[in-house]
Amino acid sequence: MFAYLAAAATSLDIATLFVIAICVTALLGLFLLFAWLQDRITALAWWGLAYLLGALSGAMLQLADATRLPVPPVVPTVLLFTAVGMIWSAARLFHGRPVLWGSMCLGAVVWLATYSSLPSSPASRLVIGSLIVATYTFLTAAELWRERRKSLVRHWPASLVPMLHGAIFLLPVALAGLSSDGGARNLGAGWVAVYAIEIVLYVVGAAFVVLVLAKDRTVRQYKLAASIDPLTELLNRRGFFEAAAAIMAGRQHGKQPVCVIAFDLDHFKTINDKFGHSTGDATLHLFATVAKKTLRAGDAIGRLGGEEFIALLPSALGDAAAAADRVRKAFAAAGAVSGGHAAATVSAGVSCGSAFADIDVLISRADAALYRAKSNGRDRVETCDEAVPAAPQQREEVAAGQDLDSGMLQPVPTLAVPLVGSYRSRRRALAG
Repeated sequence: MFAYLAAAATSLDIATLFVIAICVTALLGLFLLFAWLQDRITALAWWGLAYLLGALSGAMLQLADATRLPVPPVVPTVLLFTAVGMIWSAARLFHGRPVLWGSMCLGAVVWLATYSSLPSSPASRLVIGSLIVATYTFLTAAELWRERRKSLVRHWPASLVPMLHGAIFLLPVALAGLSSDGGARNLGAGWVAVYAIEIVLYVVGAAFVVLVLAKDRTVRQYKLAASIDPLTELLNRRGFFEAAAAIMAGRQHGKQPVCVIAFDLDHFKTINDKFGHSTGDATLHLFATVAKKTLRAGDAIGRLGGEEFIALLPSALGDAAAAADRVRKAFAAAGAVSGGHAAATVSAGVSCGSAFADIDVLISRADAALYRAKSNGRDRVETCDEAVPAAPQQREEVAAGQDLDSGMLQPVPTLAVPLVGSYRSRRRALAG
């Protein structure tokens, strides 16, 4: 086996292979930096700089054989291990985790600390270096796998490519342990050619993977921007209905209820007319900030337009009513002062029903409860005690074994009135 590797190394022009690897790595590093300039994803800059640093270390190693560079022979290898650590850090940055500077440089530090005590055998140094590179590549694969999202599951090479790279770098470790002394002497020469070829394949594959991930993130960012209301930074109408559909789909599996809360700022037209639209915008932004902090991360809240807000909660009626009242109180406690002149309050209506219900019916019932809150003096929460059943096409599916009334409608004081249309169709009859 080792004789075969040695023969393969002799038959290949190893210097040419390494020159190709260095040039390809440097070009990909420049390309990744250009992609960073286009998309401003920090991980691309780190990945590109790591490639350039790796290419520099390779060039220094090659020149050291042909010329007498005034550089200690350990420096190029230290730069190489630093570059590998930077790739791991780039994977962390890609998912919003901080750079661990000490861990990133640990491989280079270990090499520096053990270099003078390592045997002069190329095979021994190859084994130590392989362990360092393999450790970082496996960590990179773990970072890319740990934070995978549903949209990234199809990008399985994101983890597979560095895992294969790390596995290849571990092979000489296993072979050295199984080899005799003669095999160990030939191990370094045999694997140099293998590494040169594999490095070219890896840097190309890894660059392709990270660019695909970056493109996916850019698309998701654009999609998110299209779903966000620019003034309040809450979901807009489109974003809310998409988020609500996802929450309701998740609740359908356990046949659990969902609730809708309709919010409307009180006397908002008066605030706009008396103090100006800038004051009105500040009031809307204040409410959005309070609502986001008060509601849970798993709740969907959006702005339907004007001073009208809507939220969908995966909970029973009593819990949703309590959440709505917390928002109301928090809005008042936050000052609810627009421009220092007008105090703003909020009214809310809550409805509850099956996760298979029609979302428009849930919103209509919440609007009716909101109208009662306005009629009863504003700055209050009203609920609709009648649970919204599954939509007609879903009733047969949810009829077996489902008990919507158990736990969905917890006793909450409310003024029950017939539903006679939405609040929006009657709001002009109110003084704001």
